[in-house]
Amino acid sequence: MSNKYNFDYLDELEAEAIHILREVAGQFEKPALLFSGGKDSITLVRLAEKAFRPGKFPFPLVHIDTGHNFEETIDYRDRMVERLGERLIVGSVQQSIDEGKVVEQKGKNASRNALQTVTLLDTIEKHQFDACIGGARRDEEKARAKERIFFGKRRVWAMGSKASAPRIMECL
Repeated sequence: MSNKYNFDYLDELEAEAIHILREVAGQFEKPALLFSGGKDSITLVRLAEKAFRPGKFPFPLVHIDTGHNFEETIDYRDRMVERLGERLIVGSVQQSIDEGKVVEQKGKNASRNALQTVTLLDTIEKHQFDACIGGARRDEEKARAKERIFFGKRRVWAMGSKASAPRIMECL
């Protein structure tokens, strides 16, 4: 049995991703790249390097800090942004809690993950982003398995709204 990898297919996927990044940058006035510090967003940053270097990224990196991140994740994020010389915008879930926009869960299984949505939407509104680039692997979750490349949102930034349902953009 051969352990041969099909690098042509991987090269094709990479080229498609780079093309999409360039098209988003060219078609939108204020795009942003969502960066969690996880492997999906680290991969997106690497693809952005391939798409736009030696120039600067035509969008900032946006991190929504839950306040429950591993210290190593935040350290890595900060070192990476400094090394790249790119702009980082941080939205704070703690600030959303302090401002009374969200209520923190209490108890054994409490999580701030669900609270991130309000902070993300506030960050998008504050900076007037008209496109957000995010990464997700379709093998991770059934909801991500659909062949969607780009999620277009109208001016209404309501999650789950029928008016802002994801759709494929034929011509970014």
